[in-house]
Amino acid sequence: MERRTVGAGALHVGAVGLGCMPMSWAYSASRRGGEESLRAVRTALDHGTTLLDTADMYGPYTNELLLGRVLKERRAEAFVSTKCGLLVGEQHIVANGRPGYVRRACDASLRRLQTDTIDLYQLHRVDPEVPVEETWGAMAELVAAGKVRALGLCAVGARGNRRTGAALYDETIRHLTRIQQVFPVSAVQAELSVWAPEALDELLPWCTAHAVGFLAAMPLGNGFLTGTLTPGGGFEPDDLRARHPRFTAEMMAANQPIVVGLRRVAERYGATAAQVALAWTLAQAPTVVPVPGAKSARWTAENAGAAGLTLSAADLAEIAELPAARGSWD
Repeated sequence: MERRTVGAGALHVGAVGLGCMPMSWAYSASRRGGEESLRAVRTALDHGTTLLDTADMYGPYTNELLLGRVLKERRAEAFVSTKCGLLVGEQHIVANGRPGYVRRACDASLRRLQTDTIDLYQLHRVDPEVPVEETWGAMAELVAAGKVRALGLCAVGARGNRRTGAALYDETIRHLTRIQQVFPVSAVQAELSVWAPEALDELLPWCTAHAVGFLAAMPLGNGFLTGTLTPGGGFEPDDLRARHPRFTAEMMAANQPIVVGLRRVAERYGATAAQVALAWTLAQAPTVVPVPGAKSARWTAENAGAAGLTLSAADLAEIAELPAARGSWD
């Protein structure tokens, strides 16, 4: 099984990770099942997926508790990534980057995950009320204390206006430049997929130039690129896609040519559209690790299989010619 290096700290992970958020947060609540989620994580490990990505806010807290049940038995097989810096209220989410909170959040995550060390501790969002250097300095202290092995920055929330291209991640890069002066950044997590390639313009090149690993969030386009969603099928009210401008019935129908193109490539390899989408992400740089979300054993096994699929230059050129994704903002 292929291994990839996350950051200058030489943290080795499987070629495809597992985003555990859908098991506890943001997607259809009726389809969340504790036992099935446990099977999904175990199956991922069985198929060589080592990176398990979670956050204290997912649930909140229940996702870490779920992973802790698996890690108690199979910690040596896993590369554990979790995040701090966001607090979930009744109707809102707020950033908290105060050093005292960061220290308490880490200790709480360690207890829930049933582990002594977190392999990658990510700052989920920068707190606008706290200098990022102070937050990062507190996180660096956790490394010195042996509670954390490496640090990362999550930039998934830097959506803004997609049509601004590279400017989408200008603020993220400014933050990265500042915190690099305090303690090395080992990984950056940001959205990257066939239908959301903006990180290729500036953020991924920055990471490559600074030997920083890149965790590709939502590499399957929130499930759209798998080809398993039906336009107009609707979503439960608590599902983030119910409010996403690319998941209206009209836009899902308009973006079907992207799925058709992925399936066309997949047929040549006896693969699935999802595996081609993940293979495309892997092809963008040797330091990219896609982290698809999943909540069933079937999908974690299929996603892991993408690590064995290498797309040709002709395949990549064909995918590059697919129409750009549209959303209701266009």
